[in-house]
Amino acid sequence: MALPNLTAAQRAEALKKATAVRKERSEILATLKDGKVSLREVLEREDTVVGKTYVRRLLESLPGIGKVRAGQLLDDLAIDERRRVQGLGARQKERLLELFQPQG
Repeated sequence: MALPNLTAAQRAEALKKATAVRKERSEILATLKDGKVSLREVLEREDTVVGKTYVRRLLESLPGIGKVRAGQLLDDLAIDERRRVQGLGARQKERLLELFQPQG
């Protein structure tokens, strides 16, 4: 599929929009890592910012979960390495939430 020819102004606008989305995604993941929001709160968001986030990156943003543990969790839950949050099924979300219930 060929990419559309964009004018300089259209290209600049698209770049600005992509930068804003990346910034918002990194802020969401940072608040998750800091424990300011729960995994449930993030998974319940229905916007494309969270929806287009890779599950692996989401798991790595959880406190105490690194690259190796995130890979093990993906294998244990039978979630593909390239799966995005919007592509998770209801059972997969339930299993993730069961594993990472808030403490307290």
